[in-house]
Amino acid sequence: MGKQTEEDKIIYRINKRFLKGIVDYGLISDGDKILVGLSGGKDSMALLELLATRSRIYKPRFSVVAVHVEMSNIEYKSDTEYLAKFAESLGVPFYTYTTSFDPTTDTRKSPCFLCSWNRRKALFTVAKEHGCNKIALGHHMDDILETLLMNMTFQGAISTMPPLLVMRKFNMTIIRPICLLHESDLIEMARIRGYRKQIKNCPYEKDSHRSDMKEVLRRLEEMNPEARYSLWSSMNNIQEDMLPKVIVDKASVTS
Repeated sequence: MGKQTEEDKIIYRINKRFLKGIVDYGLISDGDKILVGLSGGKDSMALLELLATRSRIYKPRFSVVAVHVEMSNIEYKSDTEYLAKFAESLGVPFYTYTTSFDPTTDTRKSPCFLCSWNRRKALFTVAKEHGCNKIALGHHMDDILETLLMNMTFQGAISTMPPLLVMRKFNMTIIRPICLLHESDLIEMARIRGYRKQIKNCPYEKDSHRSDMKEVLRRLEEMNPEARYSLWSSMNNIQEDMLPKVIVDKASVTS
């Protein structure tokens, strides 16, 4: 057997983290039909490749479908022909779906939220049309930790995007199979595989706090190189006895 190259080692590490996420959080079962939202970014392209490759392994047996959702009123230029050929090279059926949203309908929500929600609704529609029982999203560990920090800072809640979310109301399950991959892993994979970068020109992107939280996470890792793992572990190590509790005086409430 030939000596492993540095690129071989990177891909091996990515596959190991990918499989650990699937196993640890029970993301895939026999008979699943999984819809992948293929935006054209490095995260969704890596997700599709990893899932498509894994689907050819005997256990568990599952199939994959890819869809690219176009938002007609957002200037986001994606090469759908390139994405279709990419999916075809992996043996995955590819579909496109066009929708839109009106940012004036709910001024309480940011345009980013409304756009994301409408894209998500489109994924549910396409998943139902093609008999899929799960939708795979390309959120990696950095995304999940940044969301945790955002929700704590702006919402006053300890919550984030879970690796597995059962949507009983819609009879659908959301999975995030690259939840244990670092964004740096995906940057490396995109370089090694030569993914073509899509042109992104969103007028609302500057309104997002996510870029600020990327900087917060980076600064935390400067203070402690293991900060991301500590943050991740903290979500399963909530010591309620060591947190403040509001004591309600029932007598004063009823008097």
